[in-house]
Amino acid sequence: MTPVTVLGLGPMGRALATAFAAAGHPTTVWNRTPGKGNDLDATTAATAAEAIAASPLVVVCVLNYEAVQSILDADALKGRTLVNLTGGSPRQAREMAEWAAGHGIDYLDGVILNGIVGGPDAALLYSGPDAVYRAHRAALSALGENGVHLGEDPGRAAGFNVSLLDLFWTAMFGVVHAFRLAAAEHIAPADLAGHAKVMTGLLPGLVDVVAEHVAADHFPGDASTLDSAAAILDDVIDTVRANGLDDSVLSAGRAAVRRAVEAGHGSAGFSRLAAP
Repeated sequence: MTPVTVLGLGPMGRALATAFAAAGHPTTVWNRTPGKGNDLDATTAATAAEAIAASPLVVVCVLNYEAVQSILDADALKGRTLVNLTGGSPRQAREMAEWAAGHGIDYLDGVILNGIVGGPDAALLYSGPDAVYRAHRAALSALGENGVHLGEDPGRAAGFNVSLLDLFWTAMFGVVHAFRLAAAEHIAPADLAGHAKVMTGLLPGLVDVVAEHVAADHFPGDASTLDSAAAILDDVIDTVRANGLDDSVLSAGRAAVRRAVEAGHGSAGFSRLAAP
């Protein structure tokens, strides 16, 4: 079994250390605040450098890349593999990979997509050198057997993650805004919720449609057009404004539709907005 070090013992860091230890990997942990790892089946190191020196595989999961940089010891990491599961932007991942390469450190960037570590429901993505991933795939499988290596570009996992987070948070803003608008129109949350789930139930199928259209570079408007979307959005935005609510997200979308229509794509499907 591969000895593993986990740096950072927030909720995700604790889950990582627990999963490695449960899979039989000798696990060393370190956290900036002492005492957090005392209840884990792991050895607690006094310093980050001491923790790094204990294992050939070092996994870090903290608040952000700034925190990562503040705790890493380049001299201690030299000749070891660093797996960063902190999550950040593709640019940050690529810059971290450059830093690691400059210090003789093998580097993989990764993300935990759904906040689950270990077991069949865990979904982890990794990117970076294939040889490095293959060398540590057995140990990383302790975090989730469904882990996927996306390629050599160290920013690719982060690219997937931010694209999916773009979808999630844009949708969540839509959810909370819909309840605000419903309240302004004297509609009870419980009365809206069931219908909202029917509406959002359309999205999985539409994801497939948009993906198909973008891949084919063909955006048929047989089901709905940008012209019709413009008319619907005007009605929604008018109602939002009449109730004194923030229309900035919807107006940004309406502006994108307007630009596409003015460019001559009014008869195309809404998926035309996803065209590069």
